[in-house]
Amino acid sequence: MPERVAPADGGHPSRPRGGRPTRAQAAQLDDHLLDVATTMLLEHGYGLTTVEAIAQRAQVAKRTFYHRYADKSALMTAVARRLIDRLRPPPGVPLVEGRDLRQQLEHLARLILRAALQPQALALHRLIVAEAQRFPELARAVAQAGGRAEAVGLIAGLLQRHAGAGSLDARQAAFAAEQFLQLVVSAPQLRALGLGEPDTPEQIEQWTRRSVALFLGGCAALGAADPAG
Repeated sequence: MPERVAPADGGHPSRPRGGRPTRAQAAQLDDHLLDVATTMLLEHGYGLTTVEAIAQRAQVAKRTFYHRYADKSALMTAVARRLIDRLRPPPGVPLVEGRDLRQQLEHLARLILRAALQPQALALHRLIVAEAQRFPELARAVAQAGGRAEAVGLIAGLLQRHAGAGSLDARQAAFAAEQFLQLVVSAPQLRALGLGEPDTPEQIEQWTRRSVALFLGGCAALGAADPAG
């Protein structure tokens, strides 16, 4: 049998020496690089997470890194995309559920808060706030992952399909959807980050219901006050 390389300290998956990796081994190596990069990014920040440090900790050659990613920014885009994908609800959980708009928005708010309050989501938020000015490519990487834009589109679509939202046009609905995310997420997230006492599950549920009730009242007022958009 061909000799196999045993990884040290939980290193990357081994493969026969001198042979090309199989597709499964290549996928394992990709996951390993992303795992290492994610850990280092969240532990040390963007500036101190260098390609050299990632390659050394992952126990791969730099050429192996550059074979997969053009530069650190490309890797961080992949890291952000995978982080956000992992914060999404499992495939079997519907994004839209409920008999009416209120119930559907409450369901969405619970899903959004559950994701926003995950430890890795909070760590990523801290990192963006701390380093976005020095390293705008990090903020761009997170934006390119598309989570917020997708949520805004989904919420805006719900608002336009329900007359109870105040008959909003496309521009009003997009504006309202942005406000919905701020209303639901901002204060609980700040408390979870240490600016206050973190919410209990019961407090989160009460926050969800009150936020949606306030939001729907605001949507009706928006449609009446600004019918032209």
